[in-house]
Amino acid sequence: MSSRIRKFFFAALLLLPLPLFAAQVDDVRVWRSPDKTRLVFDVSSEVAHSQFFLDNPRRLVVDIRGTRKPKSSVNPRLGSTPISKIRYGVRNKKDLRIVLDLRNKVTSKSFLLKPNATYGYRLVVDLFDDRTKAADPVKEPIKTSSKRDIVVAIDAGHGGEDPGALAYGGGHEKVVTLNISKDLAALLNKEPGFKPVLVRTGDYYIPLRERAAIARKAGADLFISIHADAFTDPRANGASVYALSRGGATSETARWLAHRANSSDLIGGEGGISLSDKDDILAGVLLDLSMTSTLSSSLEVGDKVLKNIGTINRLHKEQVEQAAFAVLKSPDIPSILVETGFISNPKEGRKLKTRSHQRAMARQIFKGVKGYFVKKPPPGTLISGLKAEGKIDTRPDQYVIQAGDTLSEIASRFDISLSSLKTANNISRSDRIRTGQMLVIPN
Repeated sequence: MSSRIRKFFFAALLLLPLPLFAAQVDDVRVWRSPDKTRLVFDVSSEVAHSQFFLDNPRRLVVDIRGTRKPKSSVNPRLGSTPISKIRYGVRNKKDLRIVLDLRNKVTSKSFLLKPNATYGYRLVVDLFDDRTKAADPVKEPIKTSSKRDIVVAIDAGHGGEDPGALAYGGGHEKVVTLNISKDLAALLNKEPGFKPVLVRTGDYYIPLRERAAIARKAGADLFISIHADAFTDPRANGASVYALSRGGATSETARWLAHRANSSDLIGGEGGISLSDKDDILAGVLLDLSMTSTLSSSLEVGDKVLKNIGTINRLHKEQVEQAAFAVLKSPDIPSILVETGFISNPKEGRKLKTRSHQRAMARQIFKGVKGYFVKKPPPGTLISGLKAEGKIDTRPDQYVIQAGDTLSEIASRFDISLSSLKTANNISRSDRIRTGQMLVIPN
């Protein structure tokens, strides 16, 4: 082909009409949380979009430019959502129009997410439940009431559209963290003087700063974020406990994990102590004092938890590490992040997916939390009162037999075998236990 003909050929190609559709919706997923519904449309490339509401009947219309609808029928479950139906149509012969038929009044926000390790481009549409009904003003939680419970906020990492790390052999971090969190909440709920609050109760995502805000609204005395992360090297293994670092991470692993967790959030804002009415110097002093006290408590409770975890799992580091995790940045609530192990490691990945290991991990976290608060109970709590009256055992790993207790029930409660309980306390088959008897609980 001569150069003249070649030029003419390519010039003719430039005159051909461009394809009407540059992108396609490949899938749609729906996640329901207590206050909103999240729709996620997987799109094949970066797209522009707009949205608006229509009334009589109530609808939300989303127009996506230069995009075609899914090739196959996509029908996500909508039962618990304000959406009754999702419809697709073509606008201007080249744009996709998505119509959401709505049962209830909602507000909406939409945005495009760039590809990550799990998904490609995603168009996210959040539908927020109507909160316009008259309500009492929100009051700050009061922690000084007599004999109140110690409130422990438990944050299951990731969730919903953010699955977290991929487990060795399949599975996701978000499932493991929710199971351990629920197990920990169940243990605390059975313990007099403690009240657990699950930050995430199901499979949905909560922005990182909002997780701390939920803990603050509940009046939490402690915030625990549960994770089971991965690393680029599959040989990495061992459990860790983190507290906030004021000057940066204490290791390369800590920096990598902190960056990875923080990048899953889209927006964030500082919460906590109100500093808007303080001058710069006073605000700085107050924040510094609060952070210093909170960080000290975080390190202490983290150490208790770490030592207990070390009885059932190899530790990645023997001391509490510090890193700039966004979820730990509450100046007024002691906060720790527990890495229950590396889910990317073949051995730990398999263990972390078993319910027996998840329950055992929850038990050791519980023992660390309880041990810390028995030693340093907040004023005005039931634990503080019992300790002052000498009615609570301050020694770790011991239990006072109550009326109606049996050895098998005690062993089950502490997730240990009956034989190990008898051996630790030199109890033979013929021996009888009595109310008030002190038992040693083996790790």
